[in-house]
Amino acid sequence: MRRTVLALLLLITLPLLLLACEDDGGEEETATTPADTAASTPAPQIECPEPGEPVPEADMTKQYAAPEDVIDPSKTYTATVKTVRGDFVMNMRADLAPQHVNSFVFLARDGYFNGVTFHRVLPGFVAQTGDPTGSGSGGPGYTIPAEFTNKVKFERASVGMARTSDPNSAGSQWFINYAATPSLDGQYTIFAEVTEGMEVVDCITPRDPSTGGSLPPGDQIISIEITES
Repeated sequence: MRRTVLALLLLITLPLLLLACEDDGGEEETATTPADTAASTPAPQIECPEPGEPVPEADMTKQYAAPEDVIDPSKTYTATVKTVRGDFVMNMRADLAPQHVNSFVFLARDGYFNGVTFHRVLPGFVAQTGDPTGSGSGGPGYTIPAEFTNKVKFERASVGMARTSDPNSAGSQWFINYAATPSLDGQYTIFAEVTEGMEVVDCITPRDPSTGGSLPPGDQIISIEITES
């Protein structure tokens, strides 16, 4: 009897283990990342600033072929992400995921992320962005092969690339971890880490779904500046 109850509980909770990511054709779908972590890790209690300056309109039409190499493996890259809540800085980990970093740098330099909303925010789990449509179903028109690693773990401030059940389906959607999530280790590509301004990430709030199908109000990226050194 006890085994039967446990089996039923597993069947009930399994559909909850989901996060929005990209499918094989560049469209977004729901992928297998355990969103129940959000309930177990409370968000920090902080005083957040109100959204500030105006945000550019995201371009939902941009589609690309897979980019050529735009980074120099011998150099270091950082991304300063300017948002309506403030700025945060990410150190790009080309040593772990060169193709993902190359793609991110390419898209950021072309302004792909300008005006893009954080369409999925789960306090205690992740804040996810990178889809100009704001719906969780957009992508850049190409996919990136997986670059999983066992050298680093998903900790607070880790930056990973979203995907579907196909390991080689990442595109433009990425997420920042609010807390350690061992269930993602070796399953999703880590390509950066937030080194400054994690308190800004803590303040990010999601879009308002009541606004309908157009790009909704909510916390958005104003621009991303890539620095090479």
